[in-house]
This record gives sequence, C-alpha cells and structure tokens, in this order.
Amino acid sequence: MDDLQLPDEDALVLPESWLRHVHPRRGGVPVPLEPPGDPEAARRLLADAGDGVRGLVDGDSARSAAARRHLDGAPDPAGAAALASVATRGRGRLTHACLTFVDAWAAEHGIAFAARAALELVRIDFTDGDHRSLSGKRIRPSPEHTAVPVLLRVRALLADADDAVYAEAAEQLDGMEWADDHAVQASWMIAYLLPTRQDRIDALLGGHITWGVLEELKRCSLGRPAQLDHCRGRYYRENLPVHVLATMLDGLGTDVAPWLVHVLDHERVDGEAAGRALGALALLPSDEAFEALVARAGDRRGRAVLAEAMRRFPVRAARVLARWRSREAAGLLDRHVRANAATVSAALPGLPDDVRATVEPIVAAVTRQVPEAPPGDLPACMASPPWKRPVRPAVSGLAAPGARVVWPAGMREEWLAADCGGIDRIPDPDWPELIGRMDGFGAWKEKVNVLLYGPEDLVRPIVAKWNGHAGHDRGEWRKVLVARYGLDAHGFVSWLASRNLQHFPELILPFLSVEVAAVVSESLTRGSPGGEAARAWLDLHGSAAVPYLAPAALGRAGKERRAAETALRHLAGRVGPDAVAGAFPAAADELRALLAAHPSQTGVIKPPKVGEWVDRAAFPQVLYRGGERALPASDIRTLLELLALPVPYGTDELRAAFEPASLAELGWSVFAHWNDIGRPAAESWALAQLGTVGDDEAVRRLAPLIRAWPGEGGHRYAVTGLDVLARIGSDVALMHLHSISQKVKFKGLRARAQEKITEVAEARGLSIDELADRLVPSFGLSPDGSMTLDYGPRRFTVGFDEQLRPFVVDESGKPRKALPKPGAKDDPELAPAAHKTFAALKKDVRAVAADQVRRLERAMATSRRWTPDEFRTHLVTHPLVGHLARRLVWIAEGGGGTVAFRVAEDGTFADADDEAFVPPESARVGIAHPIHLGESVQVWTDVFADYELLQPFEQLGRPVHVLTGEERGSGRLERFEGLKAPFGTVLGLEKRGWERAAPGEAGSQEYMHRRVAEDRYVVIDLDPGFSIADPGATGDVQTVEYVRLAPEPGRFWRSRSTTHPFGELDPVTASEIVADLEVLREAAL
Repeated sequence: MDDLQLPDEDALVLPESWLRHVHPRRGGVPVPLEPPGDPEAARRLLADAGDGVRGLVDGDSARSAAARRHLDGAPDPAGAAALASVATRGRGRLTHACLTFVDAWAAEHGIAFAARAALELVRIDFTDGDHRSLSGKRIRPSPEHTAVPVLLRVRALLADADDAVYAEAAEQLDGMEWADDHAVQASWMIAYLLPTRQDRIDALLGGHITWGVLEELKRCSLGRPAQLDHCRGRYYRENLPVHVLATMLDGLGTDVAPWLVHVLDHERVDGEAAGRALGALALLPSDEAFEALVARAGDRRGRAVLAEAMRRFPVRAARVLARWRSREAAGLLDRHVRANAATVSAALPGLPDDVRATVEPIVAAVTRQVPEAPPGDLPACMASPPWKRPVRPAVSGLAAPGARVVWPAGMREEWLAADCGGIDRIPDPDWPELIGRMDGFGAWKEKVNVLLYGPEDLVRPIVAKWNGHAGHDRGEWRKVLVARYGLDAHGFVSWLASRNLQHFPELILPFLSVEVAAVVSESLTRGSPGGEAARAWLDLHGSAAVPYLAPAALGRAGKERRAAETALRHLAGRVGPDAVAGAFPAAADELRALLAAHPSQTGVIKPPKVGEWVDRAAFPQVLYRGGERALPASDIRTLLELLALPVPYGTDELRAAFEPASLAELGWSVFAHWNDIGRPAAESWALAQLGTVGDDEAVRRLAPLIRAWPGEGGHRYAVTGLDVLARIGSDVALMHLHSISQKVKFKGLRARAQEKITEVAEARGLSIDELADRLVPSFGLSPDGSMTLDYGPRRFTVGFDEQLRPFVVDESGKPRKALPKPGAKDDPELAPAAHKTFAALKKDVRAVAADQVRRLERAMATSRRWTPDEFRTHLVTHPLVGHLARRLVWIAEGGGGTVAFRVAEDGTFADADDEAFVPPESARVGIAHPIHLGESVQVWTDVFADYELLQPFEQLGRPVHVLTGEERGSGRLERFEGLKAPFGTVLGLEKRGWERAAPGEAGSQEYMHRRVAEDRYVVIDLDPGFSIADPGATGDVQTVEYVRLAPEPGRFWRSRSTTHPFGELDPVTASEIVADLEVLREAAL
C-alpha cells in the first residue's frame, strides 16, 4: 500500500468529452487538427454557382472588382470572400461549405491569406443585406451560424502554424482596414484568432459591451484572471455553451473557479447552464473549486457533480471533506474513504495533522474487517435467487364464461336516477326519423336524446352497436343507459374503458367479461390513472372475476398473461390464494402454483438490474447474527439485487441470517451512494429498499429529505419516501409520516401522506387522531417524564419545559446551560454514551415537540374528546406528552354536567378548588376552550399562576368571539368582506389550518377554505387571488370579497344564495373561525 502511486491532483486534465470542444490556442492543451478539405471541392462550388458568380463579377461595386482581381490571378482576400459568399448562398450544410473555402485558401495562398479572407467572409455575413434576396426573404442564416465555425477553423490553423507563419498572419490582420461600425467586431475577431496577444485583449475589454457571438469570441480569448471581471452580469443559457467553458478552462485554468462560482450564485442561468458550470468546476484541480461543489452538495445536480470530482481527486476530497464541518460532509467522507481506502491510506503521511486525525479512524475501521463467512453459508434466498428459478404454469384450451351483469345492491336503482343534466327531451320527436339519422353525422346531443328517451324496443339494437362516443362529454347519462339496457351496453362500455378508463371509472363496475377484465388487468400493470377504477372492479367482484382472468394468466407468454396475473395477485391479496384457485376448478392447482411463486419467477417482474455504481462503492460489511462473520464482499451484489426487487423476497430469511443493525447500515449506505450520484431515476430501488432494511435511525435521517425533495423537483422521490416510512412501520416511522401529513408546505406531498397514514390507521381499526395518540415515542424517559444521565462520578437529570424543550439539572438540582462534555474524571464508557444519548434525545424530541403542541391546540379548537382510559394512557401517563397535559385545563363532560380540572404533578386530577376529581368512566374528556370555562377562566388563571405553570399554547388567555344574531342566521360574515390585507398575512392563514383553492385556469387560486365539519367549509373569496407558481405575483394586497359557509369549496356566485347559516357551527368552531379572520382585520390596510 505504501508503494501506491498517488494521482497528480494539481494538473488540469480535460476528459475527451470536453477536450473535443476546446478552441485551440498556441501553447494550450493539444487539440487534434482536423484534416484539411479538398481544394477541388471549393472550385466545384464556384462552378455550380455560375449565375451568382457572373452576377457578382459583372457588378460595379468594390466587392465585384475584388472578385474580378481574384479570378484574374491576383489573390485578393475580399474578392475570395465575396465569391465564397455567393457560392454558398442558399445551400444546405452552409457551415461545411464555408469551411471548404477556408481550407482551399490556406492550401493555395497560405494561412495568412485564409485568415484575412475568413474575416472578410464574416464581415459579409454581418451585413444584413447579404442575407436577403431582392424580395427581402432571408436566404442565409444569421452570422452566428457561420462566424464561429469559420473563425475557429482559422484559429486552429494558426495554433498549429510555425512562428513565422503566425507572425505573418498577425501582421496582415493588423493591417486590415474596417469601417467604424465594424471596428469593434473586427477587433474582437482578430483577438480571438490571436489569443496570445493578451495586452490587446486587455485594451479591448475596457471598450464597448459585447453580446451574442462576440461575447463568445471574447470569452474564448481570455487568458488572465483579471479579465473575468469584464464577464459578469449577462449570462443566460446560450452564454454558457460547453465549447466556451472548455476553452476558458484551457486558457485560464483554476483561475476561472471564482467566476464560475459567481455565475452560479448571482447570474440568471437555467438548469442546463448551471449543470455545465458545475461540471467545469469538477474538472479544476483546486481546493476552491472543490469547496464550491461541497457547498452545493444539498442540490441534486451539485451532488452528482461532486461525486465525479471526488473520483477525479480522491486525496483532495479527503482533505477538504475532513475540514468541512457538517453531518452531510462527514457521511460523504466516510463513504469516500471506504471506496478509496488504498489511495487515502497512502496519502495519510502527507496530509495536515487535523485532516489526518479525522481520516485515520475511518481508514482503520475499513482495514479492521470481520472475517468473511464461507460462500456456502448464504441464506437460501441468496444462494438461489427467485429469478433464477422460473415458475411458468400454463394450461391450454381454457375458456372464460360469457359476459354477464352483476349489480350490487341499490346501484342499478341509483344509476337509473342519475343526473342527465343538459340532455333535455326533444319536444314532439319523430323517433323513426331520428333513429334513421343515428348512423350519419349530426349533433351528439340529438343522438344521446334518442338513446335516453327513445322507445326501448327501437333503441336497444342501437345501444348494442354504439361505441359510446359523444364529443368530449363525460356526463352521468351513460349510467342510465347501462342500468336500462344492461348487457346490451357492454360493447360501448368496454370500448370506452379500453381508451379512457380514468374518464369513465364507474361504468365497468356491473360487468363481468373478458373484455373488461383485460382493461382492468392492463390498467393495473401500467400503473395508469385508471388503476383506481381497476382495483375497485376487482374488489367489488372478488372471486367471481377469477374465471375471466385465469385463462389469460395461464395462457401464452406475453403482456396479456403478465397483466392477468397481476390482477389475480391483487385478488389473492384481498380474498386469499385458496379462494382465487377455488374459483376456477379447471386449473386450481396451476393457479396455486402461480400465486405461490414470486413475481420474478413468473415473469411479471423482470430480473433486477443494479447499476455499475454499486461496484464502485465500498459498502460496510454485512454481519451475520452474532457479529463474528461477514457476508463475502463478492455476494453484496446478490443481496442488493434481492433488495432491488419491487416486491420483497426473502426478507424474513435475511433478517434471521444477518444482524438487523448491519442490514440497516448497508441499506443507508446504498441510499447515500445513490443520493451522492444525483438520484438516477432508473436506480430508485436504492431508496425503496430502505422500507425493507431501514431502522429508526434511517427514518430520522430520511424524513428531512422527504420534506425537502418536492422543492428540488423530487416529488416522486418524496412519495416513495412516504412508502418507505409506511413499510418500516415503527412508531418513529409512523410518527414522522403523520407529521408530514399534518405539516409540510407541499400540498401534493401532504395529501399523499394523509392517504398513507389513513391506510395505516384503517388497518389498525383507528381514526387518524387515535393513531397519532399512539405514535408518540417515549424516547426512553422514565414514567415521570425525566431521564438520568450517568457519567460515573456525576449524574444529570433531563426535564422538559412547556414547549417540550429539554433542560438539564445536576445532582444538587442546579440548572445547567447545557449538558457538559465528558471530562477526564468521568467514566470513559458511561459518560460518552450518556452524552450521545442526550444528543439523540434532543434531536428526536425536537422533531415531535412542535407537532404535539399543535396537535393538542387543534384538539381544543375542534372539540376532540377522549374516554377517561384513553386520556390516562395516551396523555396523562405518557412520559413526554404528560408534560403538556399538566399545563392545560381539561373538562369532563357527562353525567348531566361539565367539570373542569387539571392534571397534578403526581398524575392525579384536581378541580379549580384543588379538590381531587375522578372523571366517571362514561364521561368524555377534552381540552377546555375558554367558552367552556365561562367566568371560571380567571379562577383557573390564578391557579396556574400560583403553581407557576406556563401553557404550551394560548388557552386561558385565548380571545373568545361570538357571532351576532344576524350572522348566525346568515351564510356570510359580511363584517369581514371588503377588507384589504397584505398578501403575506392572507397566505399565513395556511398555518392556521386554511388551504388555498385547487389551481384553476393559468394556475389561479381565487379563494381559501377551511373544513369545519364533514360537509361544511368556510370559504374566503379573494381578489385577485394567488398564483400557484408564485403566490406574490398577483400583487401585494388581497381583498376579501366574501366569507361564507358552503357544503364544498368553490367560487361564490352572487346569483346563488348561501343555504347554510353560520348558526350551524358550534360556539368553539365559530370563535376560532372569527379569530382567524380577526388576524386579517388587524393587518388590514
């Protein structure tokens, strides 16, 4: 290891993908010169442009005279350029044609001549008139298309020329004369051709501002760091092409790093341009460039580029990351050292002392390996993975029964009464005539009228042949046809479902047929928007659907078989494999075998593919149970392939064979490597596998990422992260899932989290609130809510304040500002462990404290109630929540009265007179709102003051608001209508439980709403409302147009009255709503 040759990390080496874009310069990185073109090709182009050449030669302009001189044998750069311009006009592959002339000029007249002629050609291209025919139509593209390639060819020739030729060309270029309006252009073009003349470039930089192609030429000419100061303030996507960046790297080297950082931090660049700038930083052999990438490790694109830089500069990566004080950098360093242990170990002697002190323990841990177990000790699921043991039962000749209609109780009657709004009966219809027009063109409403209202005996044959198409209408009237005509409607229903099941999700429900089963199966397989309708159909019919699926599932290999098997597996998950097999006796054994096999055995799931990145990574050892043997490194890939399966396999075997903590460490390391390389979508199994092997520590580290991903364009990863939390299923995992469902700024993610937490709650037979009660961990606290930290000779006690912020007191009861670090006299094992425990406790409690305070405040505002047993179990005696319960006033309702009480320090209950109180078992307990307490609010305020109890939220001092008699009888709160409030204040209502409207046209959100009952919403109509893309873009002020009570959110129309009065709300809800609106009044302009 000591003899290992360390890489040279101080040399700029451009990879081929960048090198081929470099504009060559004398003394720069060698760039292969493309072979010259055939001079005869230029002559052929001139010959083909005979009419144009004659027109030029016969003219009387200076350009025509120059062309004649050139054709007469007196080489003239201006004439050569004029001829080339005519010969290439209107041609495809224009750039190639121009380059043909450049090569011909160099071959016949020398490079100096070619340089002058190229400038003359570009000068012509910059003259608008030469781009257009007499009609004014453009016949040549803009100069940007030809100028850079033509000048680049000349620059390459000059870079490769000998000194004498180069000097001659420079002298002749300097002698060219230019009109004033072209002087700046010409100067920069010459500077570009001769980038060795940096003094001339310095002089030009103080002159005119350059744009477009001249700005590119300028940047490709730079060679001194100070010159970059003139390249700030106007960078857009087109200004950071890779050829410019590559040339700047060649000309400026590491000196370009500060400019790139400035561009990323301060200029208007889009994602593509930012990605190229980051890629350029990753090539630079400097600490400054590397540190700039580390600073952007939180960005997906930046993290992927950082991974490239770490591979390119392994020693620099170790040095910089070791000094970068963040948890993220520490994780990157650990994974980097593990992946490059030999190189980093060899570099250790040359590293600074502080870096070596950080890196050496990681190297030591890598080299201190547990002995590997013999290959024969692999768990069976790894020794013989499922995809290597195919199971493909097949039965030929199976047939499905005929189509039939099965109506759930009450559905047919409901459909017969469906709303046919907009399809009014035709007065005095001539049915035979109307029916005769059904096959021709005509208004769809007329045809639907016939189907709905025509004589049944005449319409039934038409329905049987109809395809269901009626413009873009998706009205409920189709349900009437299905209910009335039954099986005769099967044809149009299956046709519609096969094309847009998501638009007509309910129509398939009553039908059992091969056609509908095929649509359902395909929708499940594709994961299309019709998937929900497909699952509803399967759940409705259950085992009765099996005969329509089994023939395809046991038939020929192909997508139809895979789709049908997917549907059968869904049914098996609901009714059981035996019920599925028993529903089709003709192939019951084959169905049992099919469903018992893993989907990767039957072909529903393809064999897993994990990327090459897993081979480059160095994952921690996976320890067998007992920790004395490790899984051979050569078998890690097989384990990862198992974890990559979308349907888990062998999970119990893996957990029985390996240490759970070791599996969890591997799982997090895999995820972290995937995150490091930019989260490639094709490898997202690296995130999903955490649901199989992740532990509570993985949850704590993953939850903040889930919350942040939607803001980085990673909504799909965040949704997968929610699935991971649900699959881990521990109290800590579900606690974080519930927290995201209640409070995260991304509405789509919050809604998905609410769906997941609802699924978990329903599976346990609980409401979401009841589940939340059970999800608050105890964090190892004692029953009284404290924790003792043992340092050996010293002990400390942890307590919590009214906001659940932890504090520490020593053995004498004296508060400490912070838990002291272990000292020399403390126990070397107990003290560090206790200090680490307290650090983890602070982090865990911080994650839940605010949620618990909000949860209890919401419980008060919504009048939530608990049974006495639930109250004691989940609130009073909970080690953490009990701290909050003791700082609130509670009420017990029942037995004909309401009693207010508090929770004493010893867990007993006392009323306002400090008399003991025990709520009867029939009572219901809730958090008292001041409305419940009435005049006793002051009594309770005095009690809490006497006991020095601070409340976690405003309870006793909470304002009480009462609706007027007129407001109770009205559906509007007109006292708030017309208020003009700052948009930020209105938007702040979201923190109080209000939601913005679903985006309408152009993303507008014209109202906010808050749900106050099962089918009641308080709605605030706003003008102008918000924009989903930028809430502040519609202005600084929002006007409250209406405040109303409605059965569902939506815009208010003055022509429609409000049918629900505010008197429907209970006094607590009404007070809380008014309190929210008073916030707007207080901020009104």
